Amino acid sequence: MVYTVAVIGAGPSGLTSIKTSGGYPGRANIYQSVIINSSKEMMSYSDFPPPAHLPNNMHHSQLLSYLRLYAQTFDLFKHIYFQVRGETQVFDAVMVCTGHFTQSHLPLNDFPGNFKFSILIIYHYLYGSAEGLQGKRVVVVGILESWPSLPKMITTFSPGLQVYLSTQKGAWVVSRVGAGGLPGDLVGTSRLDRLVQKLFPSWITRMMEKKLNRTFDHRLYGLQFFAQIPVVNDDLPGRIISGRVLVKPNIREIKGSSVVFEDGSVVEKVDVVVFATGYNYDFPFLHSGLLANGGHHLCLYHHAFPPGLTRPSLAIVGFICNLGAINPLAEITFKTPACVYPPSPSRFACLERHPLQVDHIPYMDSMAEELGVRPNLLGLLLREPGVGLRVLLGPCTP
Repeated sequence: MVYTVAVIGAGPSGLTSIKTSGGYPGRANIYQSVIINSSKEMMSYSDFPPPAHLPNNMHHSQLLSYLRLYAQTFDLFKHIYFQVRGETQVFDAVMVCTGHFTQSHLPLNDFPGNFKFSILIIYHYLYGSAEGLQGKRVVVVGILESWPSLPKMITTFSPGLQVYLSTQKGAWVVSRVGAGGLPGDLVGTSRLDRLVQKLFPSWITRMMEKKLNRTFDHRLYGLQFFAQIPVVNDDLPGRIISGRVLVKPNIREIKGSSVVFEDGSVVEKVDVVVFATGYNYDFPFLHSGLLANGGHHLCLYHHAFPPGLTRPSLAIVGFICNLGAINPLAEITFKTPACVYPPSPSRFACLERHPLQVDHIPYMDSMAEELGVRPNLLGLLLREPGVGLRVLLGPCTP
């Protein structure tokens, strides 16, 4: 029997879902200088690595070219319908691949006071460059994901003024470049590294904290390693040490064109406030009771399948955060038997809400075990020692 599958979204998760299922699935708002945090080695699809001429950390335009090449190679464009409205169709299953970076979180109500009309409020998602900020006094709110790149752009176009970076909890800043010039996400990502981290967590934490503090003393800002999420950025420490960016605590109040911070300091004559405060996740096209969620948690089996359905006809693909890329996680999630065979009620019985964050290697191994393709490390070491050592000591690339 042939099943029809509707895929909502045609990004990294949607494309691999279309490729596997043969289902139905403008320009995204992104600023021009964005460089992908994950290396191409860690974000490649298992059957379609990026071309060798592309850099390890691609510009967003190069990543788009890679995704288009993937779609062309596997003839996926014929399944994609852009901006279709006003049509009703019936499918056997639906796969939601819209990701969790779609609904902007703009916390204006969290800041008492009033915004004078001379202050321009911008959400980072809505602009592509900082060319309109020449000579402006700018406060950037938030320090997540790639958003520390905003101060770099702004200081480039505002050479005479400081940029104030307001952050409530801070973040650990890590580099894209690791030991020996390798991509940073290829270092410390082997199964042996994972085993050592599990056996000696306190020692590993101290070693990593010491290493990161060599170039950027996080203790000056009251940050403790693993207490906050890491942020991949190579420019922010240099901007801070040169005085171009001044780190400030959370905003307490906004008075006219002045911004008051929680430490009592005040920045006056602010022209622009740029909010880089993340995203809320939502599924406006799904029934409100279908997904039980709270905070950054969803009640999903394997981070993909809602338990309240009589048959597994809905999957939320790629709704995961990890320290690597989403492509391999989305690919292996869709290939699990749960997409085809209904899981027994007992497997859903103890299901709890799980955060979006997952540990890359254990999650990939658990999904590979569902597929029956998890490598038997001991067997490999005994039968093919060379291959076994590469699996044990090498980075866990797709």
